[in-house]
Amino acid sequence: MTHVGEPFSLNRIGQIAVPVTDVDRAVAFYRDVLGMRFLFQAPPGLGFFDVGGVRLMLDGPARAQAGNSSVIYYKVAEIQAAFRTLVERGVKFEAEPHLIAKLPDHDLWMAFFRDPDKNLIALMSEVRS
Repeated sequence: MTHVGEPFSLNRIGQIAVPVTDVDRAVAFYRDVLGMRFLFQAPPGLGFFDVGGVRLMLDGPARAQAGNSSVIYYKVAEIQAAFRTLVERGVKFEAEPHLIAKLPDHDLWMAFFRDPDKNLIALMSEVRS
């Protein structure tokens, strides 16, 4: 939030929309496979989740854009453990977790997979060196 006297800036995400073709199928995937905290469904074909204080909206009316959304990167503490859990739940990853960059105080690891509508999703982990 910008305070009086500070320059305006967008600095907090309230909601992210992900286009999907079948809201019920997407809700089941995000809730049951990814383990996200389901909030509610609302007409006309919307599903809502709480992801660490940011609301994620599955957007059925935007079905024409399904598979073409921005990549959402979910931070995890242990990327190998998260990877194994999701593989056990049937998630098919594009590749195993891999090192992206060695930074001064941590290594950045990522692994990518897709939801049922082919929207790209990533796990990311900052591993302290």
